[in-house]
Amino acid sequence: MKTNYDLKMQQIVNNLEGKPKLLLHSCCAPCSSSVISRIKELFDITVVYYNPNIYPENEYLKRKTDQIRLLKLLNVKFLDCDYNEQEFLSQVVGLEAEKEGGARCPKCFMLRLKYTAQKAKELGFDYFGTTLTISPHKNEQIINLLGESLEKDINVKFLYSDFKKHNGYLNSIKLSKEYNLYRQDYCGCRYSLRNN
Repeated sequence: MKTNYDLKMQQIVNNLEGKPKLLLHSCCAPCSSSVISRIKELFDITVVYYNPNIYPENEYLKRKTDQIRLLKLLNVKFLDCDYNEQEFLSQVVGLEAEKEGGARCPKCFMLRLKYTAQKAKELGFDYFGTTLTISPHKNEQIINLLGESLEKDINVKFLYSDFKKHNGYLNSIKLSKEYNLYRQDYCGCRYSLRNN
């Protein structure tokens, strides 16, 4: 039975006190556009751009440049990370031949979520979360279960989400056009590029 993570987020939002600090992992500007528009009045957001899965490096830089441009327009803080694809490759050894959406993807989600949770704890954020659940190609059940396990292990609150709900993905397409954002045609890793 699937958990309604949009409802779980609503329960968190209904019980917020003040405007808590959220470290929000973002995979790209288009996804973050819709997510930020939905929650910016509720949280003091800093976007962290940790995506060692993206290949090649010029693609990573193209996505990051657009992310920074959007955040400046929205007046949202940004936490940068160095590019190191080896961090991703070392996590998916033996899973290179998996299809997109297979066993390799949860390893990639976990890598990025764990980094975000650790940074959130280290820097004193109240919550950590991710834009990944906006994609119709990503399994929000897996992403949220990983976030829940990290919440327990690292002791920092996770913002459960299913940002596809409330026309989130459609809104990201609309905002991408409005802000003239670069929309990539593959998830990001060298293996998803191969499957494209």
